[in-house]
Amino acid sequence: MTKWHPTLEDGTAPKYRALADIIERDVFSGKLKPGDRLPTHRELADDLEINVSTVTRGYVEAERRGLIAGTVGRGTFVASDAIISSSMVSFEPQVPGMIELGSANTFYDCDPDIQDGMKKLIRRRNSDVFLRYTDPRGLPEHRAAGAEWCKRYRLDVTPEDVLVCSGAQHALTCCLTALFRAGDRIASDALTYPGMKTLASMLGIRLVPVAMDSEGMMPDALNAICRREKIKGLYIMPGVQNPTTACMSAERREAIALIARKHSLTIIEDDAYGLTVENSLRPVSSLAPENSVHIAGLSKSLAVGLRVAFMSAPKILRDQLAHAILNTVWMTPPLNAELASEWIMDGTADKIIALKRGEAEKRAQRVKEPLKGLTYYGKPTGFFIWIKLPEPWRGYLLEAKAREMGVNLFGAEKFAVGDSIAPAMARVSLSGPRTVEELLRGIDILRKII
Repeated sequence: MTKWHPTLEDGTAPKYRALADIIERDVFSGKLKPGDRLPTHRELADDLEINVSTVTRGYVEAERRGLIAGTVGRGTFVASDAIISSSMVSFEPQVPGMIELGSANTFYDCDPDIQDGMKKLIRRRNSDVFLRYTDPRGLPEHRAAGAEWCKRYRLDVTPEDVLVCSGAQHALTCCLTALFRAGDRIASDALTYPGMKTLASMLGIRLVPVAMDSEGMMPDALNAICRREKIKGLYIMPGVQNPTTACMSAERREAIALIARKHSLTIIEDDAYGLTVENSLRPVSSLAPENSVHIAGLSKSLAVGLRVAFMSAPKILRDQLAHAILNTVWMTPPLNAELASEWIMDGTADKIIALKRGEAEKRAQRVKEPLKGLTYYGKPTGFFIWIKLPEPWRGYLLEAKAREMGVNLFGAEKFAVGDSIAPAMARVSLSGPRTVEELLRGIDILRKII
């Protein structure tokens, strides 16, 4: 890029804030583009004839706004997602007729029969216990059901290891608030779940991007970053990685666990999509159990409205996590946890998993023909695919154009962490539309655009 030469004008705002304002203005005007490298603190201080400390404060403020990201040894760059929202949910009114290819919904028509479940529940003599305060960790029978649920992820834990959370996002919130502090750094895939990005940003925790390949996070890249920066934690999705659909091999999992143990990293393993596919591999957290948290949600595989997830953790971390549950929701509603536990223990959950995989497989087959000629990645029973875009498209451009045409999808920039370069790709949900016909209409519009 041409060297950036901002001008600080006299005003009432502190100079550091004025500098952050200029960065924001130039990013949104297009003068500064995602991936552009900014001058060093010393260079900019000399150009503007101000103190280096003022530039540092200005850069910190711009980073707080999500505009830039700095990497030790590389410099400061305009963030890949600086000009787009990382949120996966818009609070704007839903446009009538919008085809949802963005959110990976959960095949609602395959959800279990809640009326039948509630009838069984209220026939119990002690059903009033579900309206009382309980242990923030969850009732003993719910934690036992959680341990049983974790077996489906090849994770062998006891009920004592399990805490009941109000969904996987709540479990992530508990992990970040209990185990980390503002200013801490957590290594993550260079492309990762946007909900983790926005949560970390809200709490003042820095996600540091780690290079990826076809299996996800690269061990050598993680090791190098841990040597270069003060990394305290590790966030991974080794099963079905969001958004790339990458899956770590057994050897890759062992290598990642080894590096995490070597650098004393607290591992947060998010298995959100783990049960959407057949998988016989052990979780990374089982390879480094002394300092790992595994999150086994129910949203994608059973029913999103339950807002129940099971978080397993070693004894050394459990009290902190239990206090985080107490301080956020006090307890996961026992009524929801009971319904989830009932379905897990009576086999309903396994039937629903099979139904949803079957629907996902049918849709994956149906989109093959309309996507012929395009390169994309996905699992045979996956809920979304990762599409490579032809020139001159970029993810954020396609996202904007698709919305104009009545289709919601997510460009790669929404998933990019820090200064990592977002590839020309987009995530397309197969589970968002209610019907196959609606899905195919959305894919047809997408195909015509690109």
